[in-house]
Amino acid sequence: MQNTGKITRDSLMTLEAYSKYRKDNKPAIMAHRKLRSVRLGEFINLQFESETTIRYQIQEMLRIEKVFEEDGILQEIEAYAPLMPDGSNWKGTLMLEYPDVNERKRELARLIGVEDHMFVEVEGHARVYAIADEDMDRENDEKTSAVHFVRFELDPAMCAAVKAGAGVKLGCDHTNYPAHTTIAAETLASLASDLC
Repeated sequence: MQNTGKITRDSLMTLEAYSKYRKDNKPAIMAHRKLRSVRLGEFINLQFESETTIRYQIQEMLRIEKVFEEDGILQEIEAYAPLMPDGSNWKGTLMLEYPDVNERKRELARLIGVEDHMFVEVEGHARVYAIADEDMDRENDEKTSAVHFVRFELDPAMCAAVKAGAGVKLGCDHTNYPAHTTIAAETLASLASDLC
């Protein structure tokens, strides 16, 4: 897949070309997605997005929906491109993964606001809390959504520290889901490549 720093109509593959590409490259893309996925406790998974993951998502939606007309292609780009990091941030898809439907219903009610309690902490710097769901509100008074879109804005000193090898923790300080984990070195190396 052509990585350009910006996804445009002309940088996407035709459905035919993507079908051939997908057959040979899906395992590598899935490995990239797995590398950029961080589990926080048992039930939270944060998929840090990249141009590769977003380009893949757009191409998959076009393939599944058999979209080949320009308006439809532009709509998919408009829907997903804002999830791509742009040099001073990390963007991700936050998933609350409760396999049991009754437990999920109960926990989503207990975790209202969890997306606002997600943070990254670069070694030697203050926590940076997620800016969540900028496209639309994803919770109500009764429950939160199982999926949220989050952005962590890093200042230039934090970006420099990450690129120089500083450790980073991912955490949540929600009353009903306190957890933190150190992001693995190989995942952090991939995330560092998102930063200017």
